[in-house]
Amino acid sequence: MSYRIRLLETEEGWSVSCLDLPGCHSQGSSREEALANIREAIALWLEVEAEEGGVRSVETLELAI
Repeated sequence: MSYRIRLLETEEGWSVSCLDLPGCHSQGSSREEALANIREAIALWLEVEAEEGGVRSVETLELAI
């Protein structure tokens, strides 16, 4: 599954948000680090959502960017 993200370059580095998952944000000092961090944030977001929703298993797929 693919997720839409928004990358913003700031003076401190890169900020990234997943537009499809409310509250799913991350950052990094480089673009590559920010992308790696949002992949992890998405996986964790989905895991928590599954736990709260009573889902028995979560499958994590690679994010296409």
